[in-house]
Amino acid sequence: MKTVSKFGVWFVLICIALLVALDIWGIATLGAITPEANPAIDTDANKVVMVFGATGSVGDGLLKAAEEDPNVDKVYVVTRRTSPRIEAGVASGKVVLKMHKDFTDYASLSDILGQVNTVMWGLGSTSIGVDDATYTLIHVDFPVAFVRTWLAERQEAPMSFHYVTGMGTDPNGDQQWAREKGRAENELASLARGTGLRTFSYRSAFVRPTSEQANGAHYVMEAALRPGSLVISAKELGEAMLEISARATELKNGTLIDNADSIAYAKAYEERLGKH
Repeated sequence: MKTVSKFGVWFVLICIALLVALDIWGIATLGAITPEANPAIDTDANKVVMVFGATGSVGDGLLKAAEEDPNVDKVYVVTRRTSPRIEAGVASGKVVLKMHKDFTDYASLSDILGQVNTVMWGLGSTSIGVDDATYTLIHVDFPVAFVRTWLAERQEAPMSFHYVTGMGTDPNGDQQWAREKGRAENELASLARGTGLRTFSYRSAFVRPTSEQANGAHYVMEAALRPGSLVISAKELGEAMLEISARATELKNGTLIDNADSIAYAKAYEERLGKH
């Protein structure tokens, strides 16, 4: 019993040390962008929003943020399946559900894509247990195919594409997932160049699910990682996206948004709309 007890103590101490080290690293390295104090706001920039991955833990928060934004008139949800939040949104009249199977072909959406201002892309999967080809299909081929189709229907600003790639994304990285997500970032920005579209990649750390989906462990992680700006709630991430879209001239196409940047823009969003 003494051996087990000592092991448990050491395990806890090591975990605490790792968390402290992460927070220190986060404080030292994150937060390269400061939101402008008196920005020019385009209240039409988020009139029509489209959300991908809305049934996932990140996408659910993106959808919640879009649904609650007073400047969003309509939210299209493109998904293989539905969820309680989607169903409630449809019942409210603000959400339009588009059931979709093939995420390499968006021809069936061509009649509505000309309306869309803002796309929140939370569609994705873990790299664990997923072969390289499938991972590339989901994280590169899916969003690139969508943006190509969107640009075929609309190229007039305001248009913003917000892609959650994750901390550690690096087109020159050692890991296949990091390289492929980095490649997607670059390809999306390249497609948008010379059009009214701006693409943004969110290299977020820990994204805490919405209050409806989160459990005790999520909140413990949130408390542990907040000091280093290494956690953001999924709804806050959506708010950051909406704020960046509304600041239609502040950030250029291809800007990389780290976790502390997202926190700063979410705070600016909440202050602007009087949510504090």
